[in-house]
Amino acid sequence: MKTQESAENYLETILMLGQDGRRVRSIDIVNRLDYAKPSVSVAMKHLRAAGRIETDAEGYITLTGSGRKIAETMYERHMMISDWLISLGVGKETAVNDACRMEHVMSEESFLAVKGHIEEGKKYAE
Repeated sequence: MKTQESAENYLETILMLGQDGRRVRSIDIVNRLDYAKPSVSVAMKHLRAAGRIETDAEGYITLTGSGRKIAETMYERHMMISDWLISLGVGKETAVNDACRMEHVMSEESFLAVKGHIEEGKKYAE
């Protein structure tokens, strides 16, 4: 795994693909991210070694507890930031792309401040 950001992206993708109880395989990740099969294979090997995922005999991938925590954190950040940017008038595609980058570099402190601000704004809007 080159960077923590890369690992976070893979874990978030596995989480999203596995929504609604769908079983996830490496090829699903290849198709979603448009990455080469060997790149995804190497990434899955590193995530297994780090204890973030498990694979069964049929090649299905599941997140471990620590992998799920990271994935859910990134997914929450991504959804909240992209929705917030859209509400500010940013185009959907730009907002989603920017949120994907921002979710990885924003400190926990800054994210919680933004989250609090957004939630406070929703109270006033109701």
